[in-house]
Amino acid sequence: MEIKQNIDLKKIKTDLTRFMMSYKFALDEVNTKIDILKQEFHYVHDYNPIEHVKSRLKTPESIVRKINRKGYEISLSSIKENIHDIAGIRITCSFISDIYELSDMLQNQSDLKVIECKDYIKNPKPNGYKSLHLILQIPIFMSDRVEETYVEVQIRTIAMDFWASLEHKIYYKYDKDIPVRLVKELKEAASSVSQLDKRMENIHKEIKQLKEVIDINNGTQEIFINNERFYLPYDFLTQHFSTGNR
Repeated sequence: MEIKQNIDLKKIKTDLTRFMMSYKFALDEVNTKIDILKQEFHYVHDYNPIEHVKSRLKTPESIVRKINRKGYEISLSSIKENIHDIAGIRITCSFISDIYELSDMLQNQSDLKVIECKDYIKNPKPNGYKSLHLILQIPIFMSDRVEETYVEVQIRTIAMDFWASLEHKIYYKYDKDIPVRLVKELKEAASSVSQLDKRMENIHKEIKQLKEVIDINNGTQEIFINNERFYLPYDFLTQHFSTGNR
């Protein structure tokens, strides 16, 4: 009996380790994709829309608490089917347009399956929360199996992230029972954040248009490879593409 119990405990430990590893590997895979997009933007577009990337893996204790709160069966298959934010990535962008552009790039990748997309930017939560949430599914190739694993990706601006961080701290400081006065102030602050994002977006567009005009007037374009800057004459670029399009 004792030997069998030891064997069962060993199997449970192995299964749980494999289960958590699949989510860790999924985080690695999606983080790599994000890093590639970040570098592509830097070298090709001379602009990086990604300000910061943060990832986290829920602990087994946190997973069990959530599945108990939701009322689901406590089993690995139930957890996998019902809890989709075990692996989470938060991307902070400079502007709202960056959020949608980055979201489209991730959704268009052939090995990523979009399970769910919640746009809290166009449809904010009642408390004022804004962000774009994606539930993605990615295949993880293990030694003896392929695990289709979920990753939650949240994309928001710097201003949205600042508001969400403050709201989160207040939410837990008051043990989820926030005074009405603070709820009202947070909602007003969310409105101010939204106005700030729109103003910064307009400034960004104007600067981008001005830069394009300056580049044309200077007769040069720049490319970046391995952190080195190369200048190409504008005449060369126009002649090359006009010849290539014939």
